[in-house]
Formats: sequence, structure tokens, C-alpha cells
Amino acid sequence: MTTTTVRPGDRRVSPVFVAIVAVMSMAGWAAWTGFAGRPGVAVFLFVTAAWVVSLCLHEYAHARTALRGGDESVAARGYLTLDPARYAHPLLSVALPVLFVIMGGIGLPGGAVVVDRGRVRSRARHSMVSAAGPATNVLFALACAAPFWLGASAGLPPAFRLALAFLALLQVTAAILNFLPVPGLDGYGVVEPWLPHRVRRRVEPFAPFGLLLVIGLLWVPEVNGVFFGVVDAVLWGLGVGGADASCGLVLYRFWESGALCTVSP
Repeated sequence: MTTTTVRPGDRRVSPVFVAIVAVMSMAGWAAWTGFAGRPGVAVFLFVTAAWVVSLCLHEYAHARTALRGGDESVAARGYLTLDPARYAHPLLSVALPVLFVIMGGIGLPGGAVVVDRGRVRSRARHSMVSAAGPATNVLFALACAAPFWLGASAGLPPAFRLALAFLALLQVTAAILNFLPVPGLDGYGVVEPWLPHRVRRRVEPFAPFGLLLVIGLLWVPEVNGVFFGVVDAVLWGLGVGGADASCGLVLYRFWESGALCTVSP
């Protein structure tokens, strides 16, 4: 096993990530102040940029935990820079999740970073590497829902409140989907180190199809109903009403006519 040195440049935050954060901040300001002529445009930019930021943080959490677990190769691969182009599957990690947000308001799990599992020192650390990503979605959901469970949401500008509610929904769906113990998803990565070797060998060929299986099942009305019933229950526990999250999605899809929710700038 070769030794990898972590250079200072391997930890430098990518200008691409800084630009995405800047877009999120400006769009959030526009949604807060009503500066935009059409609040839906500001909400769209704010939520999309914030979602990409959360995807980058999700992957960074995997990489950072792997680094602490002994795999310094994640630094050389650029995973600590928060640059979305550096991750293993740019399509799965960024493009496809953003597309699903636009299409239907689902926080789709992204592709994980490549970790040299042979360098990670214990089974517990293996599990922690997998759990770190969806744990970031949980923290992001708590941050978005904080004004609601603290009873301060009524003081927020309407467009910004609905954007936060919709963003909280995305983070909750992402956390639940990521924690499913399905091969190819982070939830399976948590339990995999503790499974017998023969079980892991039999399951391994199905890992590339786990995400496709989940997507397919979500198209089944009964499964979709159960899934979003759980999502609604979690949001309710966080103080986020289903109406706010639904109106946030309507406002986000500003290009559609016949919107059911109207927000005055």
C-alpha cells in the first residue's frame, strides 16, 4: 500500500463551489427582499443552487470521513475541494439529482466518491464513511426547518419561507432514500462491512442497479404514497406544513401556468 501525502492545494475550496454559493446567496437575498420581479425565478435559483451546495457537502462529508479513517487518496482526487466536477459520477452526483428536483421535487441520492476501502482502518469507520453523506442531508434539513420548529417562520418573507420549506422537503427525501439499505446506496454501505463475506459477494453485482430500482419503485403509486407519507410525517415533526412545501414546489416551477400558490413580491 502506497502512502499519499495531502498537499495544501488538495484542501483549497474550488472557485466553482464559491460561485455556486454566491448564486445561492444572491438568489436568497432576492427571494427575501422581493427584489425579483417574479419571485419564482429567485426561488428557482436559490433552491437549485442550495441543492447543489448540499450535494457537494454530502460528497465532501464522505471524503472527509474517509480521510480521517485512513484513506488519504481522497485528497489527491480533489474530493476535499468541494468541486462538483471532481466527484466520481458528475451525472449521478449533480446533473441527475437536479433534473429530478425540477421534474418532481425528489431529492435523489447522488453518486458516492471513490474511497479506497483497503486504507480505511476498521469496519466502524467504513460504516461512518457511508453514513457521513446522508447525515449531512439530515443537518441541512434541520437548518432549513429551523425557523419552522422554532416558531419564527411567520416572520419570514413568504417567498423565502416557501423556498425553505421546499428545500427541507428535498433534504428529507434525500436523507431517507440515502439511508435505505439497498445495494449501491449509502444505507447499504453502512451495514455492508458487518455482513458475511459470502453475502457481500452475492450482492455486489446488483449494486449498480440499486438506484434504478429505487427510482422505478417510486413510480408505483402505492410505494410512492407510503414514501411521501413518511416524508410528510418527518416534515410535520420538524414543523414544516405540507402546504408550505407544496407551494414551494409550485413556486419553484415558475414556468408552469395555472399555479395554485401566489406570492406577492
